[in-house]
Amino acid sequence: MIEKLTGRVRRCIDDYDMIGQGETVAIGVSGGKDSMVLLCALAHLQKYHPCEFNLHVVTLDMGVKGMDFTPVEELCKRLDVPFTSEYSDIARIVFDERKEKNPCSLCATMRRAALCNMVKKLGINKIALAHHYDDAVETFLLSLLYEGRIHCFQPVTYLSRMEVTQIRPMLYVEEKMVKRFEKTEGLQIVKNPCPMNGVSKREEVKELLKSLGKTQKDIKSKLFGAMQRLPIEGW
Repeated sequence: MIEKLTGRVRRCIDDYDMIGQGETVAIGVSGGKDSMVLLCALAHLQKYHPCEFNLHVVTLDMGVKGMDFTPVEELCKRLDVPFTSEYSDIARIVFDERKEKNPCSLCATMRRAALCNMVKKLGINKIALAHHYDDAVETFLLSLLYEGRIHCFQPVTYLSRMEVTQIRPMLYVEEKMVKRFEKTEGLQIVKNPCPMNGVSKREEVKELLKSLGKTQKDIKSKLFGAMQRLPIEGW
């Protein structure tokens, strides 16, 4: 299973030239299944990829009560990957101070900035994020249906203000493969107590895709292919 998963991650990395010789790549690990699987894949790829690179896991505590990142730290120890965590008050600002009705956008922006600050303090200028194939398709539809524009995050994004490059090595990995790997490997996942978990617009899009998939089995592959052919910038 690890070979198939890592093979797709490697193909994505090579297709978009994501990692250079001798680089140190931070991995943003929240403790959810996606980021934990990304950590496993990159740690395995590191052993045999012709381009030598180093890894460093960074975990941002959003300040949501009930979060325990012990499983992340333990996995890092098992894989021999350095681990750094940092506390933030993002949850308090978004939910208590701002009382955002649609908090996900602000939360994502603040989280991205905080992660970039973390890696810069570590002397790293590249961070791998765990967005996968399904995330890309859903984001494309979210932008189209709710924002009225054709857009999606890029495989490689340079944030000039922060001088940090974001890479997304799991764009060729479907969510069902992530779930299968998590179950097969028995990964210990950090439960997400965020009050918006499972009730966001992304969940609406997931349900839409599930409904369309009943009659159009290859709906996701067609949408993903359209994103690459349009082309959307960076794809």
